[in-house]
Amino acid sequence: MPHRPILIVDDEPSNLATLRQILAPDHALVFARSGAEALAAAAKHQPSLILLDIRMPDMDGYDLCRQLKANPATHDTPVIFVTALSDVGDEAAGFAAGGVDYIVKPVSPLIVRARVRTHLSLVRATALEKSYRTAIYMLGEAGHYNDNDTGVHIWRMAAYARLLAEAHGWTKERAGMLELAAPMHDTGKVGIPHTILRKPGKLDAAEWEVMRTHPRIGHDILVKSDAPVFVLAAEIALCHHERWDGTGYPTGLAGKDIPESARIVAIADVFDALSMRRPYKEAWPLDRIMAMLHEGSGSHFDPALVAVFDTILPRILEVKNSWDQREMDELDKALAPSPAD
Repeated sequence: MPHRPILIVDDEPSNLATLRQILAPDHALVFARSGAEALAAAAKHQPSLILLDIRMPDMDGYDLCRQLKANPATHDTPVIFVTALSDVGDEAAGFAAGGVDYIVKPVSPLIVRARVRTHLSLVRATALEKSYRTAIYMLGEAGHYNDNDTGVHIWRMAAYARLLAEAHGWTKERAGMLELAAPMHDTGKVGIPHTILRKPGKLDAAEWEVMRTHPRIGHDILVKSDAPVFVLAAEIALCHHERWDGTGYPTGLAGKDIPESARIVAIADVFDALSMRRPYKEAWPLDRIMAMLHEGSGSHFDPALVAVFDTILPRILEVKNSWDQREMDELDKALAPSPAD
C-alpha cells in the first residue's frame, strides 16, 4: 500500500516551489493554492500530513484547519502551520484551531525535514497502536467465540485488572498495558473443541485434560510477537490458571514464581466470572464472592493482592455498574422496535 502524500497549501507559487524542493526527494506531495482546493485535495488524497499557510485570499489557514478538523475523514490528519515571523504571535489561535506545530518563513530545510519526520513518525505510531488494538480485540473475542462467556466479560475483567495493578503500585502506563493484554488471556480456547467449551454439565477427567491445554496454546500463539503488549499477554495466558499454593496448571508454579500480571488477572477474572450470570448459573451476590476470594487467599490467590482488592472494592463496583449499565443500554437498543415497525 503506497504511503499517503503530504498536502502543501499556499497561495504563493514560490513558497510551494521551495517546499517541493525540500521534501520531494523523500515524500509524495500534492499541492493546493486556496482553501477550496485544499479541501478538495484532502478529500481526494487523504494526506498523511498537511503543511498550511495562514494568509490566503479565500479563507485563512485557521478557518481551513477548523473545517478539516470538523470532517471525520480528515479530523486526525496533523496540520503544521507555515507562517511568516510576524504571525508567530498567533500561535495560540493555531493550536486552538487544531494545528500541531508551526514552521516559520523563510523556512529552513533542516527544520522542515525534522518537523515533517517527527509528525509522520507520530502518525505511524498512532496507526500501529490502532492495529494493535484491533488485533487485541479480535484475539480477545476469538478466545470466547465458542465459550459461554458474554463478550463484555473480558473487557470488564481487564478494567478490574488495571485498577488492581495501579493500586498495587504499577505505573499507569504499565497498568494500561495490562488492561490491553488481559483480554487475550483465554486466546488458547480457540484450540479447544466447542463440544467441551459448550458442554452444559461438568467436564469429565479426559475433557479436563484437554481444557487444561488452553494456557499453552494461547501462549504459543501470542509469543509469536515481540511487541510488549503481546509479550505480556503471552505471560498472562500461560500462567493465569496457576495457583498461589502450586496446585494450578499448566506448570504448577507457586507463590511469587507466578508472574504478578497473571496473579492480578486471576483475581479480576474470578471476581467477574462469579458476578455475572451465565447459562448454567446465576450471578453470585457480592458478599458470597468476597467470601470466596478471602477463602482462596493464600491458596488460590496472592494474599497481598486480595488485601489490595479489598481496599479498592468501591472503585471496582463503580466500574462494574458502568459496564452493567452499558449492557442494559445495548440490550434496550437491540430490543427497540425499528421505525418501520
